[in-house]
Amino acid sequence: MTISPLLSLPGAVPAEAPDEGVAAHYGDLFREQRALAQGTGFVDLSHRGVVTVTGPDRLSWLHLLLTQYVSELPPGQATEALVLSAHGHVEHALYLVDDGTTTWAHVEPGTQGELLAYLESMKFFYRVETADATDAYAVVHLPAGSIAEPGEGWAVRETPYGRDVFVPRAELESFARDHGPAIGVLALEALRIEAHRPRLGLETDHRTIPHEVGWLDSAVHLAKGCYRGQETVARVHNLGRPPRRLVFLHLDGSEVKLPGHGAPVRLSSDGPDGRQVGFVTSSARHHELGPIALALVKRNVPADAVLLADTVPGTQETVVEP
Repeated sequence: MTISPLLSLPGAVPAEAPDEGVAAHYGDLFREQRALAQGTGFVDLSHRGVVTVTGPDRLSWLHLLLTQYVSELPPGQATEALVLSAHGHVEHALYLVDDGTTTWAHVEPGTQGELLAYLESMKFFYRVETADATDAYAVVHLPAGSIAEPGEGWAVRETPYGRDVFVPRAELESFARDHGPAIGVLALEALRIEAHRPRLGLETDHRTIPHEVGWLDSAVHLAKGCYRGQETVARVHNLGRPPRRLVFLHLDGSEVKLPGHGAPVRLSSDGPDGRQVGFVTSSARHHELGPIALALVKRNVPADAVLLADTVPGTQETVVEP
């Protein structure tokens, strides 16, 4: 596990799994959320894995392995991509950018080893080199609207939600001094949940397919084939019947308890002892919306049904159409 030096900053409270090694917050969660929403500060994501691919065949090779169309990815253009199993289940989620000579990706903490093992097994005759760059580079997130300037030559992923910057790890502390205030991962998680964006290991389990969590829009190119699991993607897309669907929940703000990852979801009409129809994937306290959550539920759950997340009532907002 990578431990960030920024945990020594005043007020830093360590995050829990899966974000161990960085700060959950620095003493004022809602202030930090508001700062992010206003385009100030940065989030330390230095616990995330960093993978690089170099060589003249890197993009055409990745195009064969990933769900995204990357063979002609222009330098500086950010994208997302998945690695699927042969049955179409999500195994890895990559957040990519190419700088013209190197493809950079950050991935969930601790998953880079398995990802690299798979990539290495698929090199064959292609002129590519893969590397675990986690020890050399740290990821930081700058919110949309930030005027902070990354260092010259650093790889940057520019997205509608902000910029992910690959900072040389030796320069992380100086970056923090120049671009503060530091903001904890809980603030970023609240904004992620608000934006309905899935995260590997939270919104997914061993049988998740991309259709269930809304990844068809951002991480899957439906007009390309030739990648592992593509048959499942095409079949389920054409039938329009993924077995589960992601929903956003506005939770009852009068409840003190916030349902955690894996908490059962039931129909409110069936009561707290009723049949389970899904589970909570992520939850947070939002500075404007109050308690919110994402949950994965069975496809046939009525879209207007009030749900119980553990014992907390919540109204649905559709993420994936039933």
